[in-house]
Amino acid sequence: MTWYRLSIRSFQHIRPPAPRRNIRTQPIHEHANDINHEIPHRQPLGFGLATPRELVQYLNEFIVGQDNAKKVLSVAVYNHYNRVRANVSYLEAQRAEREEQDQTYEQEDVDHTGVSTARVRPLRKVNASAPSFPRPQVPIIEKSNVLVIGPTGSGKTLLAKTLAKVLDVPFSVSDATSFTQAGYVGDDVDMTIQRLLQAANWDPLRASMGIVYIDEVDKIAKKSAGGLEGSRDVGGEGVQQALLRMMEGSVVSIQAKNGASMEAPPGGEVHSRTGQRAPHVSAAKPDIYHIDTTNILFVLSGAFVGLDTVIKQRVAKGSIGFTANLPLPEQGKSLPFFTPNRKTSPNVLDFVETTDLVKYGFIPEFISRLPSITTLAPLTVADLRRILTEVKGSLVSQYQSLFGYSGVEIRFTNAALDEICQKAAERGGGARGLRGIMETLLLEPMYEVPGSDIRHVLITARVVRGEAAPKYWRKGNAVAFWEAWAAEEAQGSS
Repeated sequence: MTWYRLSIRSFQHIRPPAPRRNIRTQPIHEHANDINHEIPHRQPLGFGLATPRELVQYLNEFIVGQDNAKKVLSVAVYNHYNRVRANVSYLEAQRAEREEQDQTYEQEDVDHTGVSTARVRPLRKVNASAPSFPRPQVPIIEKSNVLVIGPTGSGKTLLAKTLAKVLDVPFSVSDATSFTQAGYVGDDVDMTIQRLLQAANWDPLRASMGIVYIDEVDKIAKKSAGGLEGSRDVGGEGVQQALLRMMEGSVVSIQAKNGASMEAPPGGEVHSRTGQRAPHVSAAKPDIYHIDTTNILFVLSGAFVGLDTVIKQRVAKGSIGFTANLPLPEQGKSLPFFTPNRKTSPNVLDFVETTDLVKYGFIPEFISRLPSITTLAPLTVADLRRILTEVKGSLVSQYQSLFGYSGVEIRFTNAALDEICQKAAERGGGARGLRGIMETLLLEPMYEVPGSDIRHVLITARVVRGEAAPKYWRKGNAVAFWEAWAAEEAQGSS
């Protein structure tokens, strides 16, 4: 026995113990130097995100009115990324705890001779004398998807585009009009995640924490019973079923296109849901991406034409008494003898409830995935005037820049701007109606000015009403142009 111990000690410096292999580390060679390069350090998404008040202030520079919708979207985005960071911290804590337990088992399994035993872990007896303190459970914060309801031209799409500019996160915009069930001609709902992955530069980790905006969601409502018998609604309830599973949280497999498969995502490889490298996926040319939609925020919007009628039918109930729910007065009409006891809102959509959306054509499971519902009010004449002149990228500044490329200065009198806004309010269509009126109004100047010696154009209220033609001044008559503009302003103010 003594000779055996001496021989073992004398040959330990010749053959060091071989590296251990277990289930967690399958390769026999340990690349210790490559660990830091495999998982690059990155800040969590939403790090340093602006507060909801700062987001609203930024939105006010581009969008007029809609204060409630701005608050709802800003709070939803801010809380969503706080939830994402909380979940990431919780997963990292769990991973660190598992690694600490693994290190403890490794120290117990290796004896003083340097020979590692088999990784067989029988049930260990818990030491009854050691106090056990229950670890506080972290509450699971569920996300709150948002539904935005508003008439056309009220700023739904502009809200999404403006948020996409200010947020340093992947943001995709899709249209629900072309959505159909799987197997039919059209786009699957998975196309929204593919666009998000493209916006994230094909990084699955960033894409799994992005924002998906789906416009025209009212187009996937269930169709009425009229029509051909036995016809299948391929763009209605089936699309809602696919979307609700995605909004709740599921793993979507995205097939990379030909151009995308040639590019490696940031970091050089594809990671699984737990953040570990997927050994079966090629790092250079990934063909399939698996995106977990649990941490993706969904913002849906639509005009919902006809929803106001459903709301009026629900509110207009025959009742009597001081607390009776009287029907809402229509525009230009009032009740003959009675008035509502509560303060009525000019926007009927403010009274929307989930039952109205179910009656409109959405299944209850789909609406329950949208706990936050906000509405946009129709734009007033004052709002249209601010859109025309005050906000960043206003229509007047756009046309002034357009004429400026030809070396021409164009000006509008205040009376002309008021006439334009009044015509847009009467025509309808919100902010989009303004552009239609401006295109019709400036058709003749945009045709006559290029290639001529005209350098100044003046648009007055009579021009907007169609009673006169636009006024032109040639090169060198800038003083006369300014005098004519000042005289028109003075005449309009008086």
